[in-house]
Amino acid sequence: MVCYSLYKIQFPSCFKFQDVPNFNSEFFSADTILSEPNPPQNTKSTLTAEDLWGQCLLYIKDRIPDHAYQTWFDGIIAAGMSNEGITLQVPNQFHYEWLESKYRHLIDNALKECAAHPLVVNYSVVISDKTIDEIPKLIEKEKPIPPGYQRKSQLNSRYIFENFIEGKSNQFAKAAAISVADTPGQTPYNPLLIYSNPGLGKTHLLQAIGNKILKQNKNMHVVYLTSEKFMLNFISSIQKNRSTEFANNYRNVDMFLLDDVQFFQGKKETQEQFFHLFNDLYQKGRQVVLTTDRHPNDLKGLKERLVSRFQSGLIVDIQPPDLETRIAILMKKAEDDSLEIPYDVTEFIASAIKGDIRAMEGALVKLLALSSLRREDITMSLAQQVLTNIIGDHSLEDITIDKILKYVCRKMKISERQVMGKSRTMNIALARQLAMYLSKELTSASLANIGSHIGGRDHSTVIHACKNIDKKALAESDFKRKLEVMKNEISGQ
Repeated sequence: MVCYSLYKIQFPSCFKFQDVPNFNSEFFSADTILSEPNPPQNTKSTLTAEDLWGQCLLYIKDRIPDHAYQTWFDGIIAAGMSNEGITLQVPNQFHYEWLESKYRHLIDNALKECAAHPLVVNYSVVISDKTIDEIPKLIEKEKPIPPGYQRKSQLNSRYIFENFIEGKSNQFAKAAAISVADTPGQTPYNPLLIYSNPGLGKTHLLQAIGNKILKQNKNMHVVYLTSEKFMLNFISSIQKNRSTEFANNYRNVDMFLLDDVQFFQGKKETQEQFFHLFNDLYQKGRQVVLTTDRHPNDLKGLKERLVSRFQSGLIVDIQPPDLETRIAILMKKAEDDSLEIPYDVTEFIASAIKGDIRAMEGALVKLLALSSLRREDITMSLAQQVLTNIIGDHSLEDITIDKILKYVCRKMKISERQVMGKSRTMNIALARQLAMYLSKELTSASLANIGSHIGGRDHSTVIHACKNIDKKALAESDFKRKLEVMKNEISGQ
């Protein structure tokens, strides 16, 4: 649009002074008008849909966390544009619902900033007949390289110590990982081996080590690999007659991070190659950090000398997190994604899924997807439906607080009335605390619900009871064995 400036007042090119009442053309002579014979083009008006959306993405990227940008905006393309609006193509209905509910104002502001005139946002949804059970697969699309991603190291910048939720189950492992990251190759923890069941945070700690080192010194040569990738690279080097090049690539690193070493089981040639690489790095004082899904002594099909190398440093484990840590993990995820989830729903999910953090976070994602697609608020009823689909009816329904209470009373020869009452005699108090502890461990009930069922106590009383039982189990091995028997008998195992 061409404009003429007169005493700091702007007039559009289509404006006619003759249209002004009592207009005196002599007053506005050509000399008084600061015209522009070759006015510059407004670049906003010449942008293509793709260019405009690219500028909008830069605007959006500066205003939301990296992980949110990667999940919800990378991959969206501008499918078309008219004078009235721009059409954005999204992969599925849930993606559209999420953008509308969480980022509509941000997208509108980006367009106001970048477009020549106001535009309406339209969405083109790729139609899919995916079921609710497949929603997590829709969300977990292949993500582009995130900011801070190191091509040489293959690290993911999302995995840092700052967003690793610490609890008593992973405290030691995290402390050891931080120590190695602070002084790589200079501690007795070389190699450092972290083991745990899947989904408890091994990979997070492993990559957090590398990310911290690179943050402190970008010149450090850090490499992260899965064992499977290591083996595939080794096979490829043999096929292409580049075995020497393969060895040299890894022998010159400052830190070598290897994930899921159990994959080497039964693969003798790969083990041999890694054995020599490990020895070379160790002799040079380079740091090696490994993860496995079990203790090295329990790995079958690994050469003894390789297991011996693993045991020459520090071996730490990560245990399943307790309820409080699981709740904290879910609350942190909700906070990172700017979500509002009722506390009782968060506690319900954390109580129902105990041994796998990834499964727990997956349940939360599925719950959000179902809530969005159905246009329903997140409620306990909706959460129960999602959890039933994931872990089955048995885990949620067969074992109840009442069933546990009856079992404990029968086992300890105390009446339910006594347990529900206010007596604090030692055997009654122990029975009450056992009932609360077992209810927390074996049901998906919230702490408040447990306390309410057992004499109208509050959730803090339940927490205190559980801590007392944990303390007693640690101090008395006989009591610990009896506790495990109780769990198995209630579960029907």
